[in-house]
Amino acid sequence: MGPTLINGIPAHPLLAHAVVVLVPLAALCLVACAAWPSVLRRFGVVLPLMALVVLVLVPLTTNAGEWLEERVRESSLLEEHAELGEGMLPWAVGLLAASVLVWLLHRKPPHPVPQRGGKDVTARTRTWPRWVALFLSVVVAAGAVVQVYRIGDSGARSVWRGAFSATAD
Repeated sequence: MGPTLINGIPAHPLLAHAVVVLVPLAALCLVACAAWPSVLRRFGVVLPLMALVVLVLVPLTTNAGEWLEERVRESSLLEEHAELGEGMLPWAVGLLAASVLVWLLHRKPPHPVPQRGGKDVTARTRTWPRWVALFLSVVVAAGAVVQVYRIGDSGARSVWRGAFSATAD
C-alpha cells in the first residue's frame, strides 16, 4: 500500500516530514476554527479536507516505515519508534472526526427554539454543543501533536544517536 521509494530513496522520511508539518497545522486550525466561528467561515470545507489529508498520510507513512524497518539494522530505539508510529492512526481519525463535527456545527443553521416564560433559549441550546466541540477539539489536537512529537523524537533518536560526532574534525 502506497509508495516505499520516491526517486530512489525511502519514502518514509519524506512522508513523515509531511505528517510532522500537517498534524500540528491541522490541530491548530481545528482549535482556532472551534474557538472562533469567524475563522471557520474563512476556512470552510478546507478544515475537514486538511484532516482527511492527514488521515490518508498516516497509514501511507506507517506502511513506508514498516517497509524501511525490514531493510535497516534492528535496534530498541527503532522498535520504540515503530510502536509509537502505530499509535498515530487513532489521533488522525480523531482530528478528522473533530474537524467534521466543528464544520457541521458551525454551518448548520440553528433550529428555532420556542421561548419559555419570555426567555429566549435559542442561544443557550446553540452554545453548549459548540463548547463540547471546542473541548473535544483541544483534547484531540493536543493528543495528536504530542503523539507526533513523540514519534518524531523517537525516530530521530533511532537514526542519529551515535551516528555523528559532537565536535568537528
